[in-house]
Amino acid sequence: MKLITKVFAILLLTGCASRPDAIAPISVPASDYANLSCQQTAATLSEKRDSLAEAERQQSRAATGDAVGVFLILIPTSTLFGGDNEGVVAQLKGEVIALERAIGLNCD
Repeated sequence: MKLITKVFAILLLTGCASRPDAIAPISVPASDYANLSCQQTAATLSEKRDSLAEAERQQSRAATGDAVGVFLILIPTSTLFGGDNEGVVAQLKGEVIALERAIGLNCD
């Protein structure tokens, strides 16, 4: 019985929301931003950084909620109820990296 409980707990933990720092960025080419001026690139980068910071805050809350949910009721509640923003965080991380590279191309 204890073995079944442990296996069940491990399976639930693997379904939990990831911490933001553990999420890899999606590859976004800097050439996607080649048509922007230097000022537009800088403004877009600032907006994406702000969006990323908010998405990471939400993801961190989801990961914490999942950990608490699994601890209390054996269910990753945030993941089950749509609180996991892993895809959004990965996309925004990729866009920020691409825009940082585009600054070098667009702001010569």
